[in-house]
Amino acid sequence: MHRYPELADEPIIAGWARADRPLIVRRPACSDAAGMIPLGLPLPPSHGKRRIALVLAPGDIVASAPPPLLTDAAAAAPAHWRETIAHLVRLVPETHTFGSLAWQHLTGLPYLSDNSDLDLLWPLSSARHAHTLPSDIAGIAAQAPMRLDGEIVGALGGVQWRELTGADDDEVVVKGAVGVIGTTRAAFLSGCTS
Repeated sequence: MHRYPELADEPIIAGWARADRPLIVRRPACSDAAGMIPLGLPLPPSHGKRRIALVLAPGDIVASAPPPLLTDAAAAAPAHWRETIAHLVRLVPETHTFGSLAWQHLTGLPYLSDNSDLDLLWPLSSARHAHTLPSDIAGIAAQAPMRLDGEIVGALGGVQWRELTGADDDEVVVKGAVGVIGTTRAAFLSGCTS
């Protein structure tokens, strides 16, 4: 944090790196210097739920990893979420989580509240699975005690899962690492652009 002296007075931030807590990759902002890695640090609600944008040089990154698997983060979830999580893991074992559950799991700090969503990333594993996945998620969401949010992720990027429950010719927004594109539901689920 020596690059950000303005954050030195924040006790939780000063100890963040010493505690080996992670940062998250974010989309680049216009003000980010070329060649730097754009990162974010979302503070827990007890610290104002502030979102802090940082950039680091590639050589300053000591490790990287994808968001945690839902199955690994499940122990950090409230007890009344566990049945829904079990259904989601059975549906797609490779489901990843981000947001409050991921941060609580990764840091041990209290990020979840009574109003928290369960934020998920579902990988498209096959063409057959692609066409049933949105409706399968909708079936689990209808019975869940929390809101299920997140994206189905294919070769082009991610699409909010609810957008994929429509007709094949419906336009969807695909979020990639550096921007967004529009395509149809059918094209996304087949891995093509329109």
